[in-house]
Amino acid sequence: MTQVEINDLRKSFGPVETLHGVSFEIPEGAFAALVGPSGCGKSTILRLIAGLEEVTSGDIRIGDRVVNDVESKNRDIAMVFQNYALYPHMTVAQNMGFSLRLLKKPKKDIETAVHEAATILGIDGLLDRFPKQLSGGQRQRVAMGRAIVRQPQVFLFDEPLSNLDAKLRVQMRAELKAMHQRLRTTTIYVTHDQIEAMTMADIVVVMRDGHVEQVGRPLELYDRPVNRFVAGFIGSPAMNFVPVTSTAGADAVVLADGQSLDLPQFRALSGAFDLGLRPEHLRHTAEPAGLNVTIESSEQTGSETLIQADLAGQSITALLRERFDCHPGERHRLTVDPAFAQLFDAETGARIDA
Repeated sequence: MTQVEINDLRKSFGPVETLHGVSFEIPEGAFAALVGPSGCGKSTILRLIAGLEEVTSGDIRIGDRVVNDVESKNRDIAMVFQNYALYPHMTVAQNMGFSLRLLKKPKKDIETAVHEAATILGIDGLLDRFPKQLSGGQRQRVAMGRAIVRQPQVFLFDEPLSNLDAKLRVQMRAELKAMHQRLRTTTIYVTHDQIEAMTMADIVVVMRDGHVEQVGRPLELYDRPVNRFVAGFIGSPAMNFVPVTSTAGADAVVLADGQSLDLPQFRALSGAFDLGLRPEHLRHTAEPAGLNVTIESSEQTGSETLIQADLAGQSITALLRERFDCHPGERHRLTVDPAFAQLFDAETGARIDA
């Protein structure tokens, strides 16, 4: 197992700098997810680690080696691409064993490695088939198997599940996580899907516009986001943000329409803030202490009710863990446990510690 360190990494394409001094560390054996919106630089980082792009400045360290100037083939990494990149004229077994044949490994060793990887991935019955005879999920397993047989120090995954349908993506997430728990190879996984990052990774690196916003364990990012961007990106449905004002010494923050919400933990604050409320923390209440909302729409999923509502001129989402019958235009009250409410600086977006 090998750790990966990224130190002040910068990448420019011509005059345009796309990575602005990125730094983070992935412990040996960890599963790390790079997550962020399209164009944030996460795939560029993966390609730099793989040696498919040249570093402008900064260091990439794999184990005890700085690999900036090391050829891709000598970095002891294996990469799985979004589009599988299988050779159509080769069987599954030949595709999986191709890299070992290039290394002139004995035929028997190649066969053993291929069968072991195929067994791990549940494709041992497909070894004689060609890629055109496989489903999308099977092709992705073959691509993963090709990486496994190399027994690299680091696995790199570039949005490997984005071409699969929703049900298969859920299944493949579980299989990828189980594979990592079995092999314990340091893994770096790029995705724009924060649900994938939250459910699969030990460590999540949240990126925006070529910068790292926060690095931490999934629940750390969910419970203690450093700023409004991370808070809004992590969690599904996304966190609601409502402008409020606070006066030092008061136990409540005040919304734009004059409604107030008791948040005694922030009584020392004064100024303008954004109140962060996660949809799953809102509850319907008949108590007068609740916040008045106007229903805009609702969706029944059986065990839950997803509501869109107007709160003080802001459209918010509430995810009620119950069946709740409501209709557009109706007035209802929602409440939240103050412990789950978060405040963010209205100007900088930084989260305010209670």
